[in-house]
Amino acid sequence: MADIPDRRARRRAETKDEILGLALGVMAEEGVAGLSLSTVARRLGVQPPSLYRYFPSRTAVYDALFERGQRQYLDAVRRAAEPHPPGLRALGASYEAGARWIMDNQVLAQLLFWRPVPGFTPSPQAYAPALDIHAHFAGLIRGAVERGELHPDAAGDDGLALAASLIAGLVSQQLANEPDAGWAQGRFTRLVPRLPQVLAAVYPPS
Repeated sequence: MADIPDRRARRRAETKDEILGLALGVMAEEGVAGLSLSTVARRLGVQPPSLYRYFPSRTAVYDALFERGQRQYLDAVRRAAEPHPPGLRALGASYEAGARWIMDNQVLAQLLFWRPVPGFTPSPQAYAPALDIHAHFAGLIRGAVERGELHPDAAGDDGLALAASLIAGLVSQQLANEPDAGWAQGRFTRLVPRLPQVLAAVYPPS
Protein backbone atom coordinates (compact mmCIF):
# COMPACT_ATOMS: atom_id res chain seq x y z
CA MET A 1 0.00 0.00 0.00
CA ALA A 2 2.98 2.30 0.49
CA ASP A 3 3.28 2.97 -3.22
CA ILE A 4 -0.31 4.23 -3.60
CA PRO A 5 0.54 7.82 -2.59
CA ASP A 6 3.50 7.70 -5.00
CA ARG A 7 1.28 6.49 -7.83
CA ARG A 8 -1.22 9.22 -7.07
CA ALA A 9 1.53 11.82 -7.01
CA ARG A 10 2.90 10.58 -10.33
CA ARG A 11 -0.55 10.59 -11.89
CA ARG A 12 -1.19 14.09 -10.60
CA ALA A 13 2.14 15.29 -12.02
CA GLU A 14 1.37 13.64 -15.36
CA THR A 15 -2.05 15.29 -15.49
CA LYS A 16 -0.55 18.69 -14.70
CA ASP A 17 1.99 18.20 -17.48
CA GLU A 18 -0.82 17.27 -19.87
CA ILE A 19 -2.79 20.36 -18.89
CA LEU A 20 0.23 22.59 -19.48
CA GLY A 21 0.82 20.99 -22.87
CA LEU A 22 -2.79 21.55 -23.86
CA ALA A 23 -2.59 25.13 -22.61
CA LEU A 24 0.39 25.78 -24.87
CA GLY A 25 -1.58 24.38 -27.78
CA VAL A 26 -4.46 26.76 -27.09
CA MET A 27 -2.04 29.67 -26.74
CA ALA A 28 -0.46 28.79 -30.08
CA GLU A 29 -3.87 28.91 -31.75
CA GLU A 30 -5.49 31.83 -29.94
CA GLY A 31 -2.52 33.93 -28.87
CA VAL A 32 -0.74 33.80 -25.53
CA ALA A 33 -3.36 36.02 -23.90
CA GLY A 34 -6.16 33.93 -25.40
CA LEU A 35 -5.77 30.97 -23.07
CA SER A 36 -9.15 29.51 -22.10
CA LEU A 37 -9.34 26.94 -19.33
CA SER A 38 -12.71 25.82 -20.69
CA THR A 39 -11.01 24.91 -23.96
CA VAL A 40 -8.23 23.12 -22.09
CA ALA A 41 -10.79 21.17 -20.04
CA ARG A 42 -12.70 20.16 -23.15
CA ARG A 43 -9.52 18.87 -24.79
CA LEU A 44 -8.61 17.04 -21.62
CA GLY A 45 -12.07 15.48 -21.58
CA VAL A 46 -13.18 16.87 -18.21
CA GLN A 47 -15.48 19.59 -16.93
CA PRO A 48 -13.81 22.97 -16.27
CA PRO A 49 -14.19 22.74 -12.46
CA SER A 50 -12.08 19.58 -12.53
CA LEU A 51 -9.07 21.61 -13.66
CA TYR A 52 -9.14 23.55 -10.42
CA ARG A 53 -7.92 20.43 -8.63
CA TYR A 54 -4.64 21.03 -10.45
CA PHE A 55 -4.54 24.77 -11.12
CA PRO A 56 -6.80 27.13 -9.18
CA SER A 57 -6.88 29.77 -11.93
CA ARG A 58 -5.72 30.71 -15.40
CA THR A 59 -3.00 32.79 -13.75
CA ALA A 60 -1.72 29.66 -12.02
CA VAL A 61 -1.37 27.97 -15.41
CA TYR A 62 0.57 30.94 -16.77
CA ASP A 63 2.73 30.90 -13.65
CA ALA A 64 3.57 27.21 -14.02
CA LEU A 65 4.39 27.68 -17.71
CA PHE A 66 6.54 30.72 -16.90
CA GLU A 67 8.59 28.78 -14.36
CA ARG A 68 8.92 25.76 -16.63
CA GLY A 69 10.08 27.89 -19.54
CA GLN A 70 12.59 29.86 -17.49
CA ARG A 71 14.09 26.64 -16.14
CA GLN A 72 14.38 25.18 -19.64
CA TYR A 73 16.01 28.35 -20.94
CA LEU A 74 18.40 28.46 -17.97
CA ASP A 75 19.38 24.84 -18.55
CA ALA A 76 20.03 25.53 -22.24
CA VAL A 77 22.32 28.51 -21.69
CA ARG A 78 24.19 26.84 -18.83
CA ARG A 79 24.88 23.68 -20.82
CA ALA A 80 26.08 25.72 -23.78
CA ALA A 81 28.57 27.63 -21.63
CA GLU A 82 29.96 24.59 -19.80
CA PRO A 83 32.72 23.68 -22.31
CA HIS A 84 34.18 27.20 -22.12
CA PRO A 85 35.73 29.28 -19.35
CA PRO A 86 33.67 32.34 -18.40
CA GLY A 87 34.26 34.92 -21.09
CA LEU A 88 33.19 35.95 -24.58
CA ARG A 89 33.21 32.44 -26.05
CA ALA A 90 30.94 31.19 -23.29
CA LEU A 91 28.78 34.28 -23.71
CA GLY A 92 28.45 33.64 -27.43
CA ALA A 93 27.56 30.00 -26.84
CA SER A 94 24.91 30.99 -24.31
CA TYR A 95 23.51 33.66 -26.63
CA GLU A 96 23.12 31.11 -29.41
CA ALA A 97 21.66 28.39 -27.20
CA GLY A 98 19.15 30.81 -25.70
CA ALA A 99 18.15 32.20 -29.09
CA ARG A 100 17.74 28.70 -30.52
CA TRP A 101 15.56 27.75 -27.54
CA ILE A 102 13.36 30.78 -28.16
CA MET A 103 12.97 29.98 -31.86
CA ASP A 104 12.06 26.39 -30.97
CA ASN A 105 9.60 27.48 -28.25
CA GLN A 106 8.11 30.64 -29.67
CA VAL A 107 4.77 30.52 -27.83
CA LEU A 108 6.29 29.91 -24.42
CA ALA A 109 9.05 32.44 -25.09
CA GLN A 110 6.45 35.17 -25.59
CA LEU A 111 5.20 34.57 -22.06
CA LEU A 112 8.73 34.63 -20.66
CA PHE A 113 10.33 37.57 -22.41
CA TRP A 114 7.51 39.86 -23.53
CA ARG A 115 4.30 40.97 -21.77
CA PRO A 116 1.47 39.46 -23.81
CA VAL A 117 -0.91 38.82 -20.90
CA PRO A 118 -2.29 42.00 -19.30
CA GLY A 119 -2.05 41.89 -15.53
CA PHE A 120 0.05 38.72 -15.31
CA THR A 121 3.00 38.93 -12.94
CA PRO A 122 4.93 35.74 -12.18
CA SER A 123 5.14 34.60 -8.58
CA PRO A 124 8.50 34.83 -6.78
CA GLN A 125 8.93 31.07 -7.19
CA ALA A 126 8.28 31.22 -10.93
CA TYR A 127 10.55 34.25 -11.34
CA ALA A 128 13.48 32.75 -9.42
CA PRO A 129 15.00 31.02 -12.50
CA ALA A 130 14.93 34.34 -14.35
CA LEU A 131 17.18 35.78 -11.67
CA ASP A 132 19.49 32.80 -12.14
CA ILE A 133 19.58 33.52 -15.88
CA HIS A 134 20.61 37.11 -15.17
CA ALA A 135 23.29 35.87 -12.77
CA HIS A 136 24.55 33.41 -15.38
CA PHE A 137 25.09 36.07 -18.04
CA ALA A 138 26.50 38.52 -15.50
CA GLY A 139 29.03 35.89 -14.46
CA LEU A 140 30.11 35.32 -18.05
CA ILE A 141 30.59 39.04 -18.60
CA ARG A 142 32.59 39.37 -15.38
CA GLY A 143 34.68 36.46 -16.63
CA ALA A 144 35.30 38.31 -19.88
CA VAL A 145 36.42 41.36 -17.90
CA GLU A 146 38.81 39.23 -15.84
CA ARG A 147 40.23 37.68 -19.02
CA GLY A 148 40.89 41.13 -20.45
CA GLU A 149 38.25 40.74 -23.17
CA LEU A 150 35.96 43.56 -21.99
CA HIS A 151 36.29 46.83 -20.12
CA PRO A 152 35.16 46.58 -16.46
CA ASP A 153 32.22 48.88 -17.23
CA ALA A 154 30.68 46.00 -19.22
CA ALA A 155 29.91 44.30 -15.90
CA GLY A 156 28.01 47.34 -14.61
CA ASP A 157 24.28 47.84 -14.78
CA ASP A 158 24.38 49.59 -18.15
CA GLY A 159 26.66 46.97 -19.64
CA LEU A 160 24.49 44.10 -18.48
CA ALA A 161 21.38 45.88 -19.76
CA LEU A 162 23.02 46.35 -23.16
CA ALA A 163 24.11 42.71 -23.28
CA ALA A 164 20.54 41.59 -22.64
CA SER A 165 19.13 44.07 -25.15
CA LEU A 166 21.43 42.92 -27.93
CA ILE A 167 20.11 39.37 -27.98
CA ALA A 168 16.53 40.40 -27.23
CA GLY A 169 16.58 42.80 -30.17
CA LEU A 170 17.78 40.25 -32.71
CA VAL A 171 15.37 37.57 -31.57
CA SER A 172 12.46 40.02 -31.51
CA GLN A 173 13.22 41.05 -35.08
CA GLN A 174 13.44 37.43 -36.18
CA LEU A 175 10.13 36.52 -34.57
CA ALA A 176 8.42 39.58 -35.97
CA ASN A 177 9.68 39.20 -39.53
CA GLU A 178 10.67 35.59 -40.22
CA PRO A 179 9.36 33.32 -37.45
CA ASP A 180 9.49 30.24 -39.67
CA ALA A 181 12.94 30.77 -41.17
CA GLY A 182 15.68 28.26 -40.46
CA TRP A 183 18.41 29.32 -38.07
CA ALA A 184 21.09 29.78 -40.71
CA GLN A 185 18.70 31.45 -43.14
CA GLY A 186 17.17 33.90 -40.70
CA ARG A 187 18.25 37.47 -41.40
CA PHE A 188 18.61 38.13 -37.68
CA THR A 189 19.43 34.77 -36.10
CA ARG A 190 22.48 34.39 -38.31
CA LEU A 191 23.85 37.57 -36.72
CA VAL A 192 23.76 36.13 -33.18
CA PRO A 193 27.41 34.91 -33.30
CA ARG A 194 28.52 38.52 -33.83
CA LEU A 195 26.99 39.81 -30.60
CA PRO A 196 30.03 39.26 -28.37
CA GLN A 197 32.05 41.32 -30.85
CA VAL A 198 29.47 44.09 -30.69
CA LEU A 199 29.67 44.13 -26.90
CA ALA A 200 33.47 44.20 -27.08
CA ALA A 201 33.33 47.11 -29.54
CA VAL A 202 31.23 49.11 -27.08
CA TYR A 203 33.33 48.07 -24.08
CA PRO A 204 36.84 47.51 -25.48
CA PRO A 205 39.37 46.31 -22.89
CA SER A 206 41.67 48.93 -21.48
